Amino acid sequence: MILRPLYPLLLFFCTDPGAADQRLPFATPAEVGMSAEKLGKIDEIVARKFIEGGQLAGASVLVARRGKVIHFGTYGMRDRARNRPMERDTIVRMYSMTKAVISVAAMILVEEGKLALEAPISKYVPKVNAMKVGTIPAENEMTVRDILRHTAGFPNNVTVDRLYRRAGLPALADSTLQEMTERLNSIPLRSEPATKWYYSFGTDALAHLVEVGSGQTIDVFLKQRIFKPLGMVDTAFYCPQDKWERFSLVYGRNLEPVSAPQPGTSGPFTFEKPPKFLSGGGGLVSTGIDYMRFCLMLSGMGQFDGVRLLKAGTVQEMTRNQLPDSAYPISRPPGGRGFGLGFAVRVEKIDSEPSSIGEYEWLGGAGTEFWISPRDELVVITLSQALPMRDLGATVKPLVYSAIKE
Repeated sequence: MILRPLYPLLLFFCTDPGAADQRLPFATPAEVGMSAEKLGKIDEIVARKFIEGGQLAGASVLVARRGKVIHFGTYGMRDRARNRPMERDTIVRMYSMTKAVISVAAMILVEEGKLALEAPISKYVPKVNAMKVGTIPAENEMTVRDILRHTAGFPNNVTVDRLYRRAGLPALADSTLQEMTERLNSIPLRSEPATKWYYSFGTDALAHLVEVGSGQTIDVFLKQRIFKPLGMVDTAFYCPQDKWERFSLVYGRNLEPVSAPQPGTSGPFTFEKPPKFLSGGGGLVSTGIDYMRFCLMLSGMGQFDGVRLLKAGTVQEMTRNQLPDSAYPISRPPGGRGFGLGFAVRVEKIDSEPSSIGEYEWLGGAGTEFWISPRDELVVITLSQALPMRDLGATVKPLVYSAIKE
């Protein structure tokens, strides 16, 4: 097994801008008040625990502070059988980290007055006008805000797919976002809208609201309004053939390749071509470079590299707790977290996890994770492709916080 830690090279990259990957801004740890020695422990621990320990075939860890990348390590393999290493431009399945991108897309349209947070879903999809909680008609209609903060009452995508099939309707994989959303009256809600938090397939419905508000399919809107402006050149709902060699395999517990299709699909789907179902909840593939550019836009309060996607006030709204008391805290451990408009948000400190109040984050089911601390001006991304996902992010987090000097 080949280990490819890049931290020793990073100091060279940071001090020689001509040699740096020009798509990301680099700095040395000292320039942004961080300890290079303590950040170097990331390489040691990821290599020993996860790669040499046989938990992961490959991984990447990116750390940025004050808008500059100060650590970019890649480890192990994206394809073990062919001896292909994880590299900076390796393409991975982002799964639920797609949700953050769709949430930004929706808020772009909120700023433009094409979507309204308090508007009911039926304003944009008139066929969704008679949803039930179980067998009882819902008292309230879910709003765009409910969908963004996961208080709409929807079940998860696996349940939705199963219920559609039972009702004799096409599966998610055989549906467009419009078709899927217009059938929602046939799906019983788990709870009354605006009362409980439940992580659901709602962001797939949100993706269709973006289509309605913009008049474009979600893939076209994302490309024109987010990916192209931010220079996210490898982010899409599939991996084209000319980039296929950079696409990582997904590995199971014994480091054997496993099938990992797009959410809502089954069978032979492999991300080789655009799917019919453009899953806003989990369909994107991307790279660490691309997703860091997206996160640096968020940490820059809506602006990165001369491009502004959102107003600063919009980012502040998205990244504060939006849950009613009846829905707080969210169920995903560890505790002390609420949910904003697209992100889990740290509301209370807990003893079991180093963190900062206001930190916001989310993850993807095959081992991708990001978190941003506005207070500490930090962005951290950890990437792997493993089912089930490992605790890579949780292992890296205390190392990053311990490296803060000022």
